[in-house]
Amino acid sequence: MAGIVVIGAGQAGSSLVAKLRTLGFDGEVTLIGDEPVPPYQRPPLSKAYLLGTMDLERLFLRPESYYSDNNITLRMGTPVTRIDAAAKTVWLGDEAVPYEHLALTTGAEPRRLPAAIGGDLDGIYGVRRLADIDTMAHEFAPGRRVLIVGGGYIGLEAAAVAAQKGLTVTVLEAAPRILGRVAAPETADFMRALHTSHGVTIREGVGLTRLTGEGRVSGAELADGSTLEVDFVIAGIGINPAAALAEAAGLTLENGISVDDQGRTSDPAIWSAGDCASFVYNGARIRLESVQNAIDQAEAVAANMLGAAKPYVPMPWFWSDQYDVKLQIAGLNTGYDRIVTRVAGAARSHWYFAGDRFLAVDAMNDPRGYMVGKRLLEQGKTPDPAALENPETDLKSLLK
Repeated sequence: MAGIVVIGAGQAGSSLVAKLRTLGFDGEVTLIGDEPVPPYQRPPLSKAYLLGTMDLERLFLRPESYYSDNNITLRMGTPVTRIDAAAKTVWLGDEAVPYEHLALTTGAEPRRLPAAIGGDLDGIYGVRRLADIDTMAHEFAPGRRVLIVGGGYIGLEAAAVAAQKGLTVTVLEAAPRILGRVAAPETADFMRALHTSHGVTIREGVGLTRLTGEGRVSGAELADGSTLEVDFVIAGIGINPAAALAEAAGLTLENGISVDDQGRTSDPAIWSAGDCASFVYNGARIRLESVQNAIDQAEAVAANMLGAAKPYVPMPWFWSDQYDVKLQIAGLNTGYDRIVTRVAGAARSHWYFAGDRFLAVDAMNDPRGYMVGKRLLEQGKTPDPAALENPETDLKSLLK
């Protein structure tokens, strides 16, 4: 009997199959992943796991026994070759797996540096999968020189680990500043100062012309004419939704796999959730690349597969750990025109407004600011900017 098949054994896929069982679904459930390990957390890869403070077993979202104990067929190291939507069949090479409902939780793939500029040399790494980290781990020896291309959160997290391990670290950002797409200048200024205080060199507004080396990368030529000697390179230049299977199956794509407000694709038997799925939020079609969205959207899809028919309303939140700073972000800052800065002791937060409307908060070592900001967004409230700026204000009073 055909049951529910989920392609993509990451945070979203694992959350979806677990929710199906929690909701009482007792039919066949199959979770298919192309990596040879059970579903695991990705955020610690570029932080605690790379730093060596988290072992492999702690990365796993659930023990492998969880899946067999809950009658979930877990297929690891098994790439899906194609989806036959008309026949409601997933193909794993020559093996056919039928489905009644199919979910695509295929996540995203890191952008690679082009071969034309030396991106195919040895010693160049991405940061997305467990294998990426395991392959590059030996490079992190004191005194070695690493060039990190891209000044977003992934690049900066890798830079923090490298600096803590005693490497010579250069971050190269072609845009005018780091975190240009995702954070206000105030947050970028704070993070830049944090990294430079740990010996990291940040080059902003300077592009990469090409990487050089005989077989293996050994240098970089920059757009301003300068050169660097390097021992290895990390590319942190963003991700693309993993949508090739969906495209080949004829599903509608729009900045990822297009889904409706319940998580259903253009094929009524196929659903999608997580980093690969795009949906309409506040009038615009977006993808949310976050752990919380992967969990929440996947659980909503599981419920809707079983007939809940409930629209998914996300509450965006993110985090990044760098050195001894925990940056927590609630909301989406798109369209902001004003920043209100709050400093209270060691805690600092930047609050985003569009006119009189509160949009988001970046909280640095400020868990209370983050939690209050999150609650305000959930309640649709806008705090008084003057009260925010006053360090004597009890933030909880803003919730009343």
